[in-house]
Amino acid sequence: MKKKLILASASPRRKEILTDMGFDLQIRTAEVDESLPESVSPFDGVRLLAIKKGAAVAAECGDALPVLSADTLVELGGVPLGKPTDRADAVRMLRALSGSVHYVHTGVCVHYKGKVLAETDTTAVHFRTLTEDEISAYVDSGEPMDKAGAYGIQGKAGAFVSKIDGAFDTVVGLSGRLVEKLLSMAEEEA
Repeated sequence: MKKKLILASASPRRKEILTDMGFDLQIRTAEVDESLPESVSPFDGVRLLAIKKGAAVAAECGDALPVLSADTLVELGGVPLGKPTDRADAVRMLRALSGSVHYVHTGVCVHYKGKVLAETDTTAVHFRTLTEDEISAYVDSGEPMDKAGAYGIQGKAGAFVSKIDGAFDTVVGLSGRLVEKLLSMAEEEA
């Protein structure tokens, strides 16, 4: 029997990861303010946003099922890169990532029976040097517009990656390892 879970995210990538892991999902989302103080690091920020997103959905759904939430951010040289605001922003981000190593942080949170458990996983991603034509063609595909750092490793931008140090699914937007760990901890404590 599949484990039931409420996913506090409309991300098709997170839904796919959890479905592949064998979960029976209910998708629920709530509007939350995603701003954070500048003093909060990207590593801590994704965990805090995952908590905030999950809390909003858990408040509406109650404690019958675990509520899983997540947030992902790309960090380059200490600067967070969220989703691009427009084409020029996507081009700017991809130029910055070209030929460099950046970090993808994914915060995962479980709200269940009054417990709130959250952690962050980080993967280092190495991009090869990109040509202006590659950047332009990729941005024109529309793929980068809803993704942190203006790229999706599971899509066409996978060709830009020369190496990763860490988990692939963390870069996609949800650490399966953390999902299993936090759900197991939540069930033990419930």
